[in-house]
Formats: sequence, structure tokens, C-alpha cells
Amino acid sequence: MSRRNKLYEGKAKVLFEGPEPDTIIQYFKDDATAFNAEKKGTLAGKGVINNIISEHIFKALSDIGIPTHFIKRTSMREQLIKAVEIIPVEVIVRNIAAGSLSKRLGIQEGTPLPSPLVEFCYKSDEFGDPVIAEDHILTFGWAEEHEIDELTHYALRVNDFLSGLFAAINIKLVDFKLEFGRYYQGDECTTILADEISPDGCRLWDMKTGEKMDKDRFRRDLGGEMEAYQEVARRLGILPSADVTEIADHLKKEG
Repeated sequence: MSRRNKLYEGKAKVLFEGPEPDTIIQYFKDDATAFNAEKKGTLAGKGVINNIISEHIFKALSDIGIPTHFIKRTSMREQLIKAVEIIPVEVIVRNIAAGSLSKRLGIQEGTPLPSPLVEFCYKSDEFGDPVIAEDHILTFGWAEEHEIDELTHYALRVNDFLSGLFAAINIKLVDFKLEFGRYYQGDECTTILADEISPDGCRLWDMKTGEKMDKDRFRRDLGGEMEAYQEVARRLGILPSADVTEIADHLKKEG
């Protein structure tokens, strides 16, 4: 990694210059953060698991016609992706009240919502990713009206697909976060899904037990984070026993 041109390092990933023009290598770290990085830790193997889960989901979304930045997974921790201009607006889709929604509005966690709720947040670690309205986005020029419509449209389609995908393996999709980017091809600009989709950015509850299978295990000091992440991958059918051995060998070499 040290020989590459590093473009950006975030809380969970590092971006490097890709091998071809307009491509980027996305490297998944084991770092874990919560509460706007006030709580920090390391979960050995998290980056590897998130990489393969995100690959699986992005490929499935591409198959149903949702444009994404994903090109291919290149290693245990890395993906080749399209270079995009990130829109500084995070899109959250909620199916069940949990987390900050419950705290802000006093709604009991676990309350089913009558229909999917779409929220926007200003993507800013400095200001704690505050919830914003569409008028904020337009007033400050973070996205245009047609882009907001696309973000909402794609987010709801992703929600429909993922809700079914996870329900089929006895997992409730409580809520999740998405990021989007502008992808330029000559004079043409399209809005595409970016970042990652993994237990880091989704709330996932076991349908039978209600057990949390996501980053809330780290946020709330529940323990068993990696076991939960691996269980999600196993249920998705992307972590057979052979891969577990490969991951273990990979981590030994890193250590």
C-alpha cells in the first residue's frame, strides 16, 4: 500500500489511485468507530468481511439495474471502483425505529414504521452528520433537485431489494445508510451508488431472537461483533468454511 498514491483515508476505508484512469482502489480497514469517532477500536477481520459482503450486495444491485461504482473485488481487502465525485448527502432509509430516530423523537426502539422513512444527513464528521431537509440541500448547493429525486428513488429501490434479500435469511433490515456520487463520462454525468453496504452501515436484527447483527454490537459494548458479521456473510452464502480458513490465514500473514 505504501507505494501507491493515497487519495483519501476515512474511518473505515482508504482510497488509492487506481491502475486505470478514473478508477480507484478501495481498501477496507479493521478500524471501528462510533459516535462520530468518539469511540474507537479494532475488529480483526472486519475489513475482509465487509469487503465480501459489500461486493455481493453491489453485484446483486447492479443485476437489477441500479448503477454503482463497483467494478470488481481485487483482494481480500480491496475493490476496484469507479472514481466519482461524492455528493455530500447521506441517505438513510428506516423501516423500524432505532438509534438516533428513537432518541430524537422519543419513539420506542423496535416500533415498525408504517412505510419506509427516507432521511438526509449532511456528510460532515466535523458537524456530526446532522439531519437536514431537502431545502438545505438545495439552498447550499449540495445537490440539484433532480439528483435528490434520484437519491430517493434509488434508496427506496435498494430498500425493497435488501429487505427481501435479508428476510429470506431470517434477518430484519431495520435501517441503513447510503452514499452516492457523480460519475462523469465525457460531458455526461450520472448519479451512481458509492461507498459500501455492510453491517457497518446497516442495522440488522435476527428475525427470531431480535439479536443485533451489526455495528450496534460495538456501539453498545455487546461484544461478539465479528461473530455477528460472519454470521451475516454465512447466511448470504458467501462465507463457506473454506473462505473462513483463507481469511484466518490472510490475517495471520498481516499480523
